[in-house]
Amino acid sequence: MKKKILALFLTALMVMSLAACGGNASQGGDAPAAPAQNEPAAPADANEPAGEVYKVGICQLAPHPALDAATEGFIDALNEKLPGQVDIDPQNAAGDTPTCATIINGFVSGGVDLIMANATAPLQAAASATADIPVLGTSITEYGVALGIEGFTGTVGSNVSGTSDLAPLDQQAEMIKEWYPDAKTVGLIYCSAEPNSQYQVDNVQSYLESMGYTCTQYPFSDTNDMASVVQNAVDNSDVLYVPTDNTAANNTGIIDNICRGVKPVFAGEEGICGGCGVATLSISYYDIGYKTGEMAADILANGADITTMPIEYAPQFTKKYNPATCEALGLTAPEGYEAIVTE
Repeated sequence: MKKKILALFLTALMVMSLAACGGNASQGGDAPAAPAQNEPAAPADANEPAGEVYKVGICQLAPHPALDAATEGFIDALNEKLPGQVDIDPQNAAGDTPTCATIINGFVSGGVDLIMANATAPLQAAASATADIPVLGTSITEYGVALGIEGFTGTVGSNVSGTSDLAPLDQQAEMIKEWYPDAKTVGLIYCSAEPNSQYQVDNVQSYLESMGYTCTQYPFSDTNDMASVVQNAVDNSDVLYVPTDNTAANNTGIIDNICRGVKPVFAGEEGICGGCGVATLSISYYDIGYKTGEMAADILANGADITTMPIEYAPQFTKKYNPATCEALGLTAPEGYEAIVTE
């Protein structure tokens, strides 16, 4: 009996010894450890962006078809060039200049990577608010005028660049000559608070006077005196010209109510022409917005130096006419004009 118990004890002791040796081998002993099987990698999140996410703030001066199209083009370009890598915050100042400064200051304090300023007032606010964050403008007629740069040569040279909505002013003057070669007087209507509008009417006046027209400027300060100024221009002019002017663009109904069927209005851009004009030399605001978005992607993703980026312009211009206002005046569009399609 004692021998059986001793045998069982020795057997148990040998089993425990073998188990201990097996454990030492798996922890780096002489016996080779069994190869570990690789765990399958966790699947990547399909919604996770491929690279860094950039914060972009958009300040648009007012809701208007031309400015809306520029903003749309900008967003489309950024999303196409940097898919999943842009966090865009579009804000609209509803035509109020002080609100532009509030929006821009919010972008600066929020640490955005780039600001898009859609129209002159947001551009001026952004240029004043930051010298470090890249600022790209669009729907800006003339950057030298907007930013007070003497002898502007096409490159701002600071943290500001962008695209211009300026159609050739000499061709706009030629357009008036094409439609009304026998007219004598042209009234130039614009908002005196917009420096780019002053720039346009000064240049168009110079071209028109070289063609033999007598020109008079009719500036209004805001919507309060707009109707009376327009009426004065109608009473004393054969033809009227309205430049690319944000206040006029937001209030084409005032101009149209006074001028429809009475006096022809030639406009600096399609949105104004569609609201109250006869004809315009049109650009695509979507296209210049898209180009601005391409510039933004180059700055954000490729580190392009904005200080060396020249202002870009629309690649093409189209002669367009407004069928409704032409009908009211009994006019037939010259050959080569496209009809403006209004909703």
